[in-house]
Amino acid sequence: MRYRKLGNTGLIVSGVALGTMQFGGKMNMGNLGQEDTTRMVKLALDRGINFIDTADVYSLGESETLVGNALKGVRDEIVLATKVRLPMSDNFNRSGATRVNIMREVEGSLRRLQTDYIDLYQVHGWDSNTPLEETLRTLDDLVRQGKVRYIGLSNFMSWQAATSVMLQEHLGLEKYVTAQMYYSLVGRGLEYEFQSFAEYHNIGILVWSPLAGGFLTGKYSRANPAPAGTRFAEAGSFVPFDKEMGYRVVEALKEVAGRHDASPARVALSWVLRRSAVSSVIVAARNAEQLEDNIRAADLQLSDDEVQLLDAASDPGVPYPKWMVLQLDTAEDPRSKTLYPERYGDGGPWKDLRRTRWSG
Repeated sequence: MRYRKLGNTGLIVSGVALGTMQFGGKMNMGNLGQEDTTRMVKLALDRGINFIDTADVYSLGESETLVGNALKGVRDEIVLATKVRLPMSDNFNRSGATRVNIMREVEGSLRRLQTDYIDLYQVHGWDSNTPLEETLRTLDDLVRQGKVRYIGLSNFMSWQAATSVMLQEHLGLEKYVTAQMYYSLVGRGLEYEFQSFAEYHNIGILVWSPLAGGFLTGKYSRANPAPAGTRFAEAGSFVPFDKEMGYRVVEALKEVAGRHDASPARVALSWVLRRSAVSSVIVAARNAEQLEDNIRAADLQLSDDEVQLLDAASDPGVPYPKWMVLQLDTAEDPRSKTLYPERYGDGGPWKDLRRTRWSG
């Protein structure tokens, strides 16, 4: 296992983290009970994983309960993360990032996880119905009370994350240190703006669904689509992507996997692990064999040529305004080549579309 710092903190986490959405029976994402949960957690810890991610909403608290039981005697040895924000009942005040809901739900998570503190407490999504300052001050209170060590965000747009961080700085509040976001070879939208935001503010990206709901395991093709009942058939539509592009990516994954005697899933995870600003990649395997294979991705070294092959197969293009930012800052500004000549060793990070005199 390889280890990294958790964003701009001194906390060290495993490059592969154990996800827990498959624990419990209320989300139809694995339906693993206590015995299987305990077995999977032990396997993860034995293989060097020290980072476990869950959420209050996973099977409406059942996942946290199962994880808490599985961690008896070892809880202080691992980094434990959970989330708050999504509805926990039909009561509309048991939803959102309000002071009332956060203060109530953190107590529920602590009780279910059988712990006195949460290492990383994450807001599961932007709350357009609650004043941002209310949310941020409440999170700051939890850190000052010692119930939470660090805070993170999840599933925010770039402007939402940037606004949050700047308000935290302005008010002198505890700052977000992580962003849990979807990222995969068939879902590279994070690269448009959010990745640059994370790099600038030194926020660690925690990747969820790096295998796109199971599609990147390589089991499915044009001639062999996912049958009913499979994880991808159940969850794949939750991470939409162009299927033709997806099949090209799977073909590239299989080619690279053949060179390493590895699975396509392991190659896909290794690719994500190499991406900028990533602190950890969350895997949610449903059995020991899958988990073992996923963990081995941390030690798989892809060559530059192999990365370029995967990049080309999955290239989503560059949307505006990013292409204009790259054009102005890296192609048309002569200072960039002077200050960072190493970036231009292979021709540069962006082709000069207007053929200015600085592109030669």
